[in-house]
Amino acid sequence: MEFIYYIDLLGTMVFAISGAMAARRHNIDIFGAAFTGFVTAIGGGSLRDIFLNTRPVWVDDGAYLLAILTGVVVAIAFRNIWGKLARTLFLFDALGIGFFTVVGVQKSLEFESNSIAAVVLGMFSAVMGGVTRDTLMNETPLIFRKEIYATACLSGAVLFVVLDNFGVGYNVNALLSVSTVVIIRIVAVKYRLSLPIVGG
Repeated sequence: MEFIYYIDLLGTMVFAISGAMAARRHNIDIFGAAFTGFVTAIGGGSLRDIFLNTRPVWVDDGAYLLAILTGVVVAIAFRNIWGKLARTLFLFDALGIGFFTVVGVQKSLEFESNSIAAVVLGMFSAVMGGVTRDTLMNETPLIFRKEIYATACLSGAVLFVVLDNFGVGYNVNALLSVSTVVIIRIVAVKYRLSLPIVGG
């Protein structure tokens, strides 16, 4: 569980970087960048915790706020090199949504959510921060575009629940489920795979 905790912190920092970078692309000031980084990092997990009727983890654990602050500072301090590291950031983002999905499902199951609700809340944990970021930036959220994004999270969440029901150990289950999300996301982007559009 400690491993997942630290990866969760890393994912939080990466999403804070993502939010701050998005603000920079829209010429928003430093406070705006910090705010955007913050809501991007905590948006999904906070929404999940509200549904679970519990306090968001960052309220009690200051390490999450420190991770967010670090992400914002890094994004601003090294803003000129991030464009050259787009692929690296994409990989971190893919890993981030993978781990956020698993953390979301696991926490939902611990709070005795039913399997379907746990899958949905796992997906919410991973994608809703990005939805908030894109909405603030007046952009169409990524999950509403043709890219396979939320579907990858749902696939990993379903796998986690299925393996959990079969008694697979947490570490193995988490590894397989995170890998599923990451692989689907990478393959979808590499080969430009997408779901059918509605209408048109």
